[in-house]
Amino acid sequence: MKKLIFLFLFFISTSVSAQNAKNKKSNFEVIGNCEICKKRIEKAALSLKGVKMASWDIPSNILSVTYNSNKISPDQIQSAVADVGHDTPLFKAPDNVYNELPMCCIYERKPK
Repeated sequence: MKKLIFLFLFFISTSVSAQNAKNKKSNFEVIGNCEICKKRIEKAALSLKGVKMASWDIPSNILSVTYNSNKISPDQIQSAVADVGHDTPLFKAPDNVYNELPMCCIYERKPK
């Protein structure tokens, strides 16, 4: 019986550590201004399969994400955020989407 319990605990601990190896963290700049931007940016990231956590800091404009690297890449996350109107280091938001942002969310765009 002790061997059975030991094997069970061994397999559980192995599977938990394998799960954690897939999860990675990444930080990148996302341009925005306010709480409305924060909600939009985090919602865009969290809507992607494989993103576990997303938190955008207003003063620093840094998005911190935890994601499953087997399901999604940081480039895909940046692309999704740009698609809702916020420039990232790799992707510029489409002009038509950027122009539809609320006035409080309009930010100064950097030339690419």
